[in-house]
Amino acid sequence: MKRSFLLLTVCAFLGASLMTAVAQEGARRGPEDPKMKGPAPRLPDGTIDLIGTWTGGGPVQDMEKQGNFKPGEIPLLPWAKKLLDSRKPENDPHAFCMPMGIPRQAGGYPWRFVQYRNSHIFVLWEGNIHSFRQIFMDGRKHPEDPDLTWFGHSIGKWEGDTLVVDTVGFNDKFWFDRRGHPHTEQLHTIERWTRKDFGHLENQVTIDDPGAYSKPFTTTYVATLDPGDELMEYICQENNYFGVAGGFGPTGK
Repeated sequence: MKRSFLLLTVCAFLGASLMTAVAQEGARRGPEDPKMKGPAPRLPDGTIDLIGTWTGGGPVQDMEKQGNFKPGEIPLLPWAKKLLDSRKPENDPHAFCMPMGIPRQAGGYPWRFVQYRNSHIFVLWEGNIHSFRQIFMDGRKHPEDPDLTWFGHSIGKWEGDTLVVDTVGFNDKFWFDRRGHPHTEQLHTIERWTRKDFGHLENQVTIDDPGAYSKPFTTTYVATLDPGDELMEYICQENNYFGVAGGFGPTGK
């Protein structure tokens, strides 16, 4: 009931459903539990525990507005600005069941970190990502010529209580937001994830892409814990048309 209607409409018009999802999630939770302001939990070795089901933590509709930038403040190169202005939300690759990429994360859908010893951290998403992200925590470096992927090649480390994730090797297929902010294969991101308290996880991300932006810029988003919630099964395959109005395929049959 709480998110089932999203599964039926995501491929038809994802933007409207995501805004509704955020509103409903807030209404379902009601007033924030005081324990959300309590101390962040820690693992036995003292490391901050990122456990929990989170919502948010990245841009969804418009990186400029959600990142509190003034109009035109994001340093787009002329060709990238022209491309942004030509894009329409209904052509968002995510509306065709493709991954959201970084730093967009999961939109209005829940997600979680999975910490595996000191070697890996995985990110699992409920929404139509149908994949996972792995962050190498074992001290390795980026490969000299990484395969270009939706999530890139991520290496992480702890700086005090902040998880720092350095990622390169992105393809240029995903959009930063529904509005269509672009990037190139030169994209390099550095995320700084800080669990401020029990219920809030801050993501300060620096975007460095000399192919599309005249200089690096930094933006911050906050994910909110949904205590007791779990990831639900979600099926969405590339170019899936099941769920388009009436449940008809692209041929109308």
